[in-house]
Amino acid sequence: MFRTHTNGELSLKNLDEKVTLSGWVQTIRDKGFMIWIDLRDRYGITQLVFDADRTSAEILEKAKKLGREFVIQVEGKVIERSSKNPKIPTGEIEILVENLNILNEAQLPPFTIEDETDGGEELRMKYRYLDIRRNPVKDKLIFRHKMAQKVRNYLSDAGFIEVETPVLIKSTPEGARDFVVPSRMNAGQFYALPQSPQTFKQLLMVGGMDRYFQIVKCFRDEDLRADRQPEFTQIDCEMAFVEQEDVLETFEGLTASLLKDITGKDFGKFPRMTFEEAMKTYGNDKPDIRFGMKFVEVNDLVKGKDFKIFDDAELVVGINVEGCADYTRKQIDELIDWVKRPQIGASGMVWIKFQNDGVLTSSVNKFYSEDDLKKIAEKFNAKAGDLIFLMSGDANKVRTQLSALRMELGNRLGLRKGDEFAPLWVIDFPLLEWDEESGRYHAMHHPFTSPKPEDVHLLESEPGKARANAYDMVLNGNEIGGGSVRIFDRDLQSKMFDLLGFSKEEAEAQFGFLMNAFKYGAPPHAGLAFGFDRLVAILDGNEVIRDYIAFPKNNSGRDVMIDAPSPIADLQLEELSLKVETKE
Repeated sequence: MFRTHTNGELSLKNLDEKVTLSGWVQTIRDKGFMIWIDLRDRYGITQLVFDADRTSAEILEKAKKLGREFVIQVEGKVIERSSKNPKIPTGEIEILVENLNILNEAQLPPFTIEDETDGGEELRMKYRYLDIRRNPVKDKLIFRHKMAQKVRNYLSDAGFIEVETPVLIKSTPEGARDFVVPSRMNAGQFYALPQSPQTFKQLLMVGGMDRYFQIVKCFRDEDLRADRQPEFTQIDCEMAFVEQEDVLETFEGLTASLLKDITGKDFGKFPRMTFEEAMKTYGNDKPDIRFGMKFVEVNDLVKGKDFKIFDDAELVVGINVEGCADYTRKQIDELIDWVKRPQIGASGMVWIKFQNDGVLTSSVNKFYSEDDLKKIAEKFNAKAGDLIFLMSGDANKVRTQLSALRMELGNRLGLRKGDEFAPLWVIDFPLLEWDEESGRYHAMHHPFTSPKPEDVHLLESEPGKARANAYDMVLNGNEIGGGSVRIFDRDLQSKMFDLLGFSKEEAEAQFGFLMNAFKYGAPPHAGLAFGFDRLVAILDGNEVIRDYIAFPKNNSGRDVMIDAPSPIADLQLEELSLKVETKE
């Protein structure tokens, strides 16, 4: 037996007990005649004491040879600490060591295994197995586990069946590039790793499973952005004989249950917002509604004043930043430079200050009278002490730019608090979006999304105006889940493939198995998938998903710990009928 107790459970109730503990050496304090060691495992820290008056000279000498991160086993008696530590559960006791066994020596780690470490991110990812020993990472992985258990319990209680779907599948166009896997037994042919189990969960509905879920790995070979992983985890779900309202009610219940476990609060009915309203009011389809700064359009008030920038713009729109009229010119110029960065792409920004003395002033005073500024301020419901920012240009671009500014100000002003939660459903997305480069429509979600019943007729005349029977769940400005009512009618699915530019042969080659299944009686069905990594991070008060993944990739898609991806041997390439060409 390596241990009778963990390092997080002993207390005064265990006084005088003989115990055996194992773990890693966290810290060593050597006073010569007495040595204290903090022994760490997953469960906590217990202080060990080696006392020259009560510990054998042999054991004391052995303890002097210990280093940080040595793996040891000790036997000893639980005694009361004279100097107690109220910050840890075991802080009232310590172990008077009677026997010491060094299980494994350790080199000095490349960074300190402490909550506040001196290791940079890349270094910690290279030695991830050491990073996991740190409480901030360990606790995040434990939190993830607890959330997964709650999800499984909730869905199982709601009648869902967990079914595993294949990882080696057929390559199908779903928006991003597939990761492909060559087949040795079928030379020149490839599997793909699933971007999602979309077609399989629909087939499970055809198979009569009725309610399916899976906490599943998905893979997308796309250009990486900050905090995006090439492999990620979904809570993937599908339901038969349901309409949109049934799906929203079910997964609103799941999310509300998770939020209540964390906050103790009942969230009631989640608000709903159409895609059109979200874009007009917040400039994006995943708005953070924890704070205001709603968009206000002012074309009617600012055009015709000989200010060419506004006169030539399709849209002039702004936000009211409450209580910020005391921003200095330097602070405002810094924000203007921020929106002019290539990542945002704005050409500039106009400001209006409603000063505390009631005077209105702006960066465009020579074009707009105080009365003009007053009318603008009234439209924003601005009051003394507020600061208005206005941006102009192409409607879609300027909304995106202003949305980025709004979120940046939300961060700077401390309005995006990790322990506050604001869930939201966004509904009525466009079904299709026109791609100028390819000259055809693309599915806004995926090819199996049903149009809203009242918009089906538009597929013949004005397909771009058809709305999708689709929905996203948004939490704190992040899309945490999305789904749709699926097409289950074979003719309607064929029509959708036509609109998306698939020939009959391409549709058959890519999705013939699904279309054939629909011949045998497909029920009405709908589903949703949560991004589990992001959901867990947000529920824990963060937005960075990397620390909630045991072994993440870096921003280049590399696992620097195991050095992957990497070349493979020529023999393997030969067996797979592959030849690697070097790009010059």
